[in-house]
Amino acid sequence: MDDTDPVEFPVRTTGLTKRYGEITAVDALDLAVPAGQVYGFLGPNGAGKTTTLRMLLGLVRPTAGTVRVLGRPPGRLAGVGALIEGPAFYPYLSGRDNLRVLARYTGTGRARIETVLEMVDLADRGADRYAGYSLGMKQRLGVAAALLKNPRLLILDEPTNGLDPAGMADMRALVRRLGAGGCTVLLSSHLLGEVQQVCDRVAVVADGRLVAESTVADLRGGTSLRVSASPLGRAVGLARTLLGADRVRVVDGALDLTVEPDRAAWINGELVAAGVAVSGLRPYERDLEQVFLELTKGEPAHVG
Repeated sequence: MDDTDPVEFPVRTTGLTKRYGEITAVDALDLAVPAGQVYGFLGPNGAGKTTTLRMLLGLVRPTAGTVRVLGRPPGRLAGVGALIEGPAFYPYLSGRDNLRVLARYTGTGRARIETVLEMVDLADRGADRYAGYSLGMKQRLGVAAALLKNPRLLILDEPTNGLDPAGMADMRALVRRLGAGGCTVLLSSHLLGEVQQVCDRVAVVADGRLVAESTVADLRGGTSLRVSASPLGRAVGLARTLLGADRVRVVDGALDLTVEPDRAAWINGELVAAGVAVSGLRPYERDLEQVFLELTKGEPAHVG
């Protein structure tokens, strides 16, 4: 296959499995990452997230299943850039010289070095020795190295690690630009708010298995109304009559109604007419962290 041939799913796995003795790190994982999207990959500690990324890059051999990266078996990295578990560079060289070493190794033109330094906001520190870089600067240089070959697929593991709030905002903007420019980005992160802001689709894994895969909006379940009302039992009964039982939940002593916010006045009027006192009514939208905790049974997101 020509490296410029379009691939509908730059990353596709079928039944991907990795066992270490009696421990199953990745269990029959099926992924299909659409081209040109920013795709979030989330999982609690020990979920198999980093093991999966290593298998995509050919760094770890699967026990079973198949992997295709840009339509090819893993290990053929033309068109692929990656930052996995933190960057590693020569400490005595400058950031720019480290990229020059990589550029010579990959056959990349030197002009691209200045381009990627600008992209990650390190152009003015490119002459400084890597040993003197802060953690955040080291992380940004790692992203610059991953971008050196102008990849069609970029795999990033915790790219905002060590960045201050301004740096995190810059990294979010960079990831968005890459996605908008046609680069497919597979983004693994423990910062769920970051993923929520930049990703088109999200896969959630737990115990090595895929537990959910959808758009961020679909996972969050759309917008609902949170209603504080008394007596609660009468409010629940009326709401179920009006909307159907499947669209009414009780959460923390309040009604959670799956209904568009523009129907708030109608809901309020019906409840008040039935003798229910409404003390609060507001639009409510679950964030990705709530969904994640539900799917993974309260396990914290993976860090590293």
